[in-house]
Amino acid sequence: MDIAEVAQRSGLAASTLRFYEEKELIASVGRNGLRRQFHPDVLERLGLIAIGRGAGFTLEEIGRMFAPDGGASIDRIMLSAKADELDTTIARLSAVRKALRHAAACPAPNHLECPSFRAILRKAMSHTEAGREGPS
Repeated sequence: MDIAEVAQRSGLAASTLRFYEEKELIASVGRNGLRRQFHPDVLERLGLIAIGRGAGFTLEEIGRMFAPDGGASIDRIMLSAKADELDTTIARLSAVRKALRHAAACPAPNHLECPSFRAILRKAMSHTEAGREGPS
């Protein structure tokens, strides 16, 4: 397949494919004139890259998921750690969503008069102060 077909079938720009090739995440198998040619298996590899990117892995981390022969060599410990990290992010974002929904529907004339909203503020401040590593 030439680069235009890979771009069309993967939904990625040709420049992204060239960038991934530069980073050695994918490899062309040759050229037809000026156009790079790819083995059809590149689409599966691009799928793995998309999953990795969606999960928040860096391109370097994704690169380590491929064996020298081109197959997958996925570190299960790294996957588990990323899943734990995502669980933490989901919990934090769920709390933020809950606070936003409360603030949007709060019947108090002023948010600062609402005990629930003030509790949200206290909780947010305790997380901010807990995250500090010393005076700025």
